[in-house]
Amino acid sequence: MSPSIAVPSVQTVRRTTTTNVTQEEMLKRRNEELERELKRSLEREEEMKRELAKTWQRLRVAEDAEERLCSQLGELEAEAVDQAREYRARLVTLMEQLSVAQKVISSSGSVQGL
Repeated sequence: MSPSIAVPSVQTVRRTTTTNVTQEEMLKRRNEELERELKRSLEREEEMKRELAKTWQRLRVAEDAEERLCSQLGELEAEAVDQAREYRARLVTLMEQLSVAQKVISSSGSVQGL
C-alpha cells in the first residue's frame, strides 16, 4: 500500500470557509460589543470618581464645620460656667445681706419691745 493524500472536497472547503467567516464575524461583533461595554464601564468609573471627589470635599467641609461648632460650644459652656459662678456668688452675697438685715430687724424689734 502506498501512502495516500486526503484531498478535501470543494463542498467541505466551502463549508469550512463559510464556517470560519461566520465565526470571524461573530467574534468581531462580540469583540466590538465588549469594547463598547468596556468604554461604558470606564465612563461610569470616571463618573464615580468625580462623585467620590465631590463627596470627599463635602465631607471635609462638614468636618471643618463640626470642629468650629465644637469649639464654639466649648466657649459657650465655659461662659455659662462663669455666669453660674457669678450668679452663685451674687446669691450668696444677697443671702448674707438678708441675714444681716433680719438680725438688725430682730434686734430693733427687741429694743422697741423694752
